[in-house]
Amino acid sequence: MGKVYYVSQNVGLGLLVLAVSALATIIALSIAYDKEKAKNQGKPGDGAADSTSMPTPSTTQFTPKEPWDYYRLPGSLVPVSYDVTLWPRLEPNKDGLYIFTGNSSVVFRCVEETDLIIIHSNKLNLTTFNGHHAKLSGLGEATAPTIKKSWLVVKTEYLVVQLSNRLAVGATYVLHTEFLGELADNLEGFYRSEYVEDGVKKVVATSQMQATYARKTFPCFDEPAMKALFNIIIIHNQGTVALSNGREIDSVIEGVPVKVTTFEPTERMSTYLLAFIVSDFVSIQSNQNNNLLIRIWARKKAIDDRQGEYALNVTGPILQFYERYYNAAYPLSKSDQVALPDFNAGAMENWGLVTYRETALLYDPVLSSTGNKERVTSVISHELAHMWFGNLVTLKWWNDLWLNEGFASYVEYLGADYAEPTWNMKDQIVLYDMQKVFAVDALASSHPLSRKEDEVNEPAQISEMFNTISYSKGAVVLRMLSEFITEPVFARGLSAYLNTFAFGNTVYTDLWDHLQQAVENTPEIFIPDSVHNIMNRWTLQMGFPVVTIDTRTGRITQKHFLLDPDSCQEMAGSPTIRAQIIDDAFNLARAKIINTTLALRTTKYLSKERDYIPWESALRNLDYYILMFDRTEVYGALQAYLKKQIQPLFEHFKTITANWTKIPQGHTDQYNQINAIGIACSMGVKGCRELIKSWYRQWMENPVHNPILANLKSTVYCSAIAFGGVEEWDFAWTMFQNATLASEASRLRSAMACTKVPWLLNRYLEYTLDPTKIRKQDATSTVQYIARNVVGMPLAWNFVRARWSYIFQQYGKGSFSFSNLISGITRRFSTEFELQEVCKHTQQH
Repeated sequence: MGKVYYVSQNVGLGLLVLAVSALATIIALSIAYDKEKAKNQGKPGDGAADSTSMPTPSTTQFTPKEPWDYYRLPGSLVPVSYDVTLWPRLEPNKDGLYIFTGNSSVVFRCVEETDLIIIHSNKLNLTTFNGHHAKLSGLGEATAPTIKKSWLVVKTEYLVVQLSNRLAVGATYVLHTEFLGELADNLEGFYRSEYVEDGVKKVVATSQMQATYARKTFPCFDEPAMKALFNIIIIHNQGTVALSNGREIDSVIEGVPVKVTTFEPTERMSTYLLAFIVSDFVSIQSNQNNNLLIRIWARKKAIDDRQGEYALNVTGPILQFYERYYNAAYPLSKSDQVALPDFNAGAMENWGLVTYRETALLYDPVLSSTGNKERVTSVISHELAHMWFGNLVTLKWWNDLWLNEGFASYVEYLGADYAEPTWNMKDQIVLYDMQKVFAVDALASSHPLSRKEDEVNEPAQISEMFNTISYSKGAVVLRMLSEFITEPVFARGLSAYLNTFAFGNTVYTDLWDHLQQAVENTPEIFIPDSVHNIMNRWTLQMGFPVVTIDTRTGRITQKHFLLDPDSCQEMAGSPTIRAQIIDDAFNLARAKIINTTLALRTTKYLSKERDYIPWESALRNLDYYILMFDRTEVYGALQAYLKKQIQPLFEHFKTITANWTKIPQGHTDQYNQINAIGIACSMGVKGCRELIKSWYRQWMENPVHNPILANLKSTVYCSAIAFGGVEEWDFAWTMFQNATLASEASRLRSAMACTKVPWLLNRYLEYTLDPTKIRKQDATSTVQYIARNVVGMPLAWNFVRARWSYIFQQYGKGSFSFSNLISGITRRFSTEFELQEVCKHTQQH
């Protein structure tokens, strides 16, 4: 059983009075928000939403070494609970802005004497009370000192309240604020998502709080260790539904044309896991044996087309698997999962209300591919793994993010394997995480998994932690640990860790302690050193070693493996064994430890290979040579070699699919068929191009009937558009605009970047600046798709260089967006001149 927080009778009565008062206040405030806004404009010290037509915050001048100059909260106050009421508007006001209004009452306990209340608040227009941004009252016998003054600090995103006297240690107080914010379309905090259904524009109010965006929704102690209970009320239009972390317990219609939805109190949780959604979405649902309500929410069209059913079917089994694996019951009364039209991340593990991109949750049983199905399973498994590891037990600070995301990235394969046991998902980690991160961690610009706490302070530094090292290296290092102490011992240690720290916070060494205890309690398991000492070598230093064995002397040596020690960063400062042999050989060759011809020799047998994982490993590594050589005179020889190697695989699939009319039976065989067709067409295998063009032409002649098999759509679309011209591109654009299935739109968006016509590519690049054509969430990935095209690469590079400041402003704060954009565009760069171009441009900006 988890630890539950109980409040005293006096505190409970105080909260009840505050809740009633808050609801009345917000309704009155919200009905007259235009008047309130006008009244507050120009007042010194008022905050503002992120818009030029709203009040600009006055701020104190920066003074070093004051408590509010530090990005970390002081430890003098600890939140207990929040009462939060929000009213998002789904129609613009007279200034064309979408806004939300609300109020918050946070109960906190004083643990160190202080005359300052420092709480996060960012881009909120706070209502003033007698010239101050908040009201303070005491609970129980506590008497609240008067507020001397209050102000906002933009740099560190704080509301600072200075008191006339000190707060008493052990006493409990309530800080009340009322606010107005912009429901912007920036994909962070409480934001706006839009879509069109049946010709009608629909607006959704939704949220993304991780990592530091809860403070943009209401004033709060916005750090993961500052856990509290949350009592949420949402006011919303009739005809819409409101969702939050807790199950809705009451929905009433007041004397105004709105509904008021109250939610059950949350468990003790971190602010970054909060979620709020107001929409006209509909749901399908099921109930588990333990009366757990599971719902899938999406656009009505998507639900009507049965796109949520697969997610609903796998969610229950995956949750049951984790309950057994963790030996801990799912701690909430419901599990909502929502597909959003606009969402920056792939998904977010908000406790009890998980949000997804549509492509990560929705699966059409007719139109979607096997790859779409696998992605849905994997992402759901990843997010549900967090319900315990991350949500129930949470990292104390963001420097340990790798443990949170790396763990979920590892066990997602276990959950997905349980849901779909015929897919051999446990083997996929070799391709999707291990080999992927080897390429990143072999660079001089890599970094250790664990960073010191004082190295991760600012929001931008926190965002930088959400990277391939944290996710993929974290996953494979934990997989390695599980392998050498055995999975049952790993699971027992994990269970002890979760039950010990339930509803609390930890550092990564707490997990090592419990795994060490599990090892010591299992006599048959022997490890040569402690879990701490073994794992420190993998978490506290970057990179990995290359081990050299001298077969003549038996001498073994190791050194840090680097693909290129003279990098720009340095100048500035199924069968899996075959797959791994290939991958190791090419990595050693790129690092100049072995000759390239030796690595290429490992691919000579591929004409006889039929399994997916070795082929995929080979193609990923050969792709590097394609990128390096497809603009040079040697590419013809490489193309001829690959044509010879891929042709038998192409003919193999032609045979077993009865001339491309059937789907291969095996899960990974379906992936390998995609490889066979894609590479065969690229390398000029006879008959491939004609096949692709005929399928696409049939679709163009009858747009309502697509004859292309779902698994092959991405490859066929790309190849057909590459082989075609304006007509093929414009047809794809029309189909993209009309697509009602997110995964189909995603396929078309990627395929349109395959054209070899330069002006079409330049036009497409310009489309990425227009959110009515390409959603903001998709802009950077679309530019990357264009840069993958040998014709599009220089166009994309010039496009980004010309708009560097704007693009960085829009996407530079994100965890993956901007870094992925630059690395994606420069993948083909292979000359000293191009290297200096990148270094020069990044240093200038």
